[in-house]
Amino acid sequence: MPLILNIETSTQVCSVAVSQGGAVIALEEINERNVHAEMITRFIQGALNKAKYKLNDLDAIAVGSGPGSYTGLRIGTTAAKGLCYALGKPLIAISTLKAMATAAALIAAKRKADLFCPMIDARRQEVYTALYDSAGKEIISPEARILDASSFSGYLKDNTIAFFGDGMPKMKEILKQGRQTEGGNGAEPRMLWLDTITASAANMVGLAEEACLKNDFKDVAYYVPFYLKDFVAKK
Repeated sequence: MPLILNIETSTQVCSVAVSQGGAVIALEEINERNVHAEMITRFIQGALNKAKYKLNDLDAIAVGSGPGSYTGLRIGTTAAKGLCYALGKPLIAISTLKAMATAAALIAAKRKADLFCPMIDARRQEVYTALYDSAGKEIISPEARILDASSFSGYLKDNTIAFFGDGMPKMKEILKQGRQTEGGNGAEPRMLWLDTITASAANMVGLAEEACLKNDFKDVAYYVPFYLKDFVAKK
């Protein structure tokens, strides 16, 4: 059973997990903006200390590939690649959206959701999102989408969709305003709102284990995160 260090920094959650056999054995994380550069190495060492392992004991290092925050992704990727270079360990990249959807599918299994829609806040009315079925199959590829009242309406006709992530409240508010305008009763029988799913390293471990066993590794020298959108510099 491979011992894997999982790093996820694509949102405001800075998260590190040590996993073995597809299970989390140690977790360090904080949900706070602009602390990733300060906390990432502390969390790596803290998680390893909790798990009672050393860096050289690791079999692989997994990093959340995004999409998400440009700066956050760079911090996590730099930490992961630096460790891979120094330790001679392979690098695994895990889709942040797919990892979130995998976690949601486990939570919502008893609530009979058909499709799973992770949403990462991309500011204003835009989110990074995708759509997956319960087996993790991609129904809509990752994209940057500006939300409106008709978003996903075609899929909602025949499916119950679970929405989650830090961009999910935007969708909920848009639909709420739309129902008020139309004089609706507020009922949304084909929507599930999951408040507990975040971009956590804990959600990566199953996919990371699977990738490691298949030797699905990235070229450390040339790997870059999945930014999805071009970086826009601000003052």
